[in-house]
Amino acid sequence: MPRYGRIGAGLAALTLLTGLVGAAPATAAPAPATSLASAVLTYPTVGGTAVSVGDVIQASLRSGTNATFYSSSSGTTGIKCAASTFSAKVLTNPTAPGTATESLTAQSFTSCTTNVIGTTGVKSVTVNNLPYTTSVTSAGVVKISGTAAAPIQSTVVLNSLLGTITCVYRTSTNSLTGTASNATNSISFTNQPLTKFSGPSLCFGTAYFTASYSPVKDTSKTGSPAVYVN
Repeated sequence: MPRYGRIGAGLAALTLLTGLVGAAPATAAPAPATSLASAVLTYPTVGGTAVSVGDVIQASLRSGTNATFYSSSSGTTGIKCAASTFSAKVLTNPTAPGTATESLTAQSFTSCTTNVIGTTGVKSVTVNNLPYTTSVTSAGVVKISGTAAAPIQSTVVLNSLLGTITCVYRTSTNSLTGTASNATNSISFTNQPLTKFSGPSLCFGTAYFTASYSPVKDTSKTGSPAVYVN
C-alpha cells in the first residue's frame, strides 16, 4: 500500500587456517570456507547490511508510470493516478532465505483522473483501515494482508454529472500480492482485483489495481539507501 527484488547472493568470506609456528605439517590445508548469512532485506546492495527492525521503508511510483484502477484487466477505462507513495515499518528481518514482515502504515494516491462515462473528476482515492500486515519473501513475493476487523479497503470519491458519488472497494481474499525486483529496485502490483463493496451503478463492479513503486529506500538510514531482497 512502502530496488526491492529477487533472491540476492549472500556475502561470502574465506577463512584460512593458520598453521602452528614451526609445527604445521607440509600437507596442512585451508579450512573450508564459511558464509556470513544475509538478512532478507539489505541495503545498499544485494547481500549488504541488514535493514534494522523499526526502520521505515518508503517508495513512490516508478518514474514515468501511473497507478491505475481499471474496470477490466486489459482495458483502460477507470481511474489513473500520476502520484502515489507508501510507507512501511519493518517488524522482522530474519536470515535469508526467509520472510521479512512489515506494517504498511501509509499509502496515498493523488493527481488522479477519470475517464468513466458519467464522471467528471476524482475528488479523492483513500486507503482505509491502515495499518496492514505486509510480508516479503526471499523469492520476491510481496503480500499485503488485512484482517476481519480491518479489511483491505479503498474509497474513491468521484464528481459526476449528478453530483458526488462514493465507491468503496474491497479484495475478495483480503490480500494483495505483488513482486519485488532487485533489477529495478521496485515493488509492483499487476491487475490486483478489488470488488465493489458499496456505491451506485457508476462505480464499476471490479477495480483492477496496477502500480510499480521504485526506488524502494530505507529512509531511516542516512542518505536513504536502496533496499534489496535476498
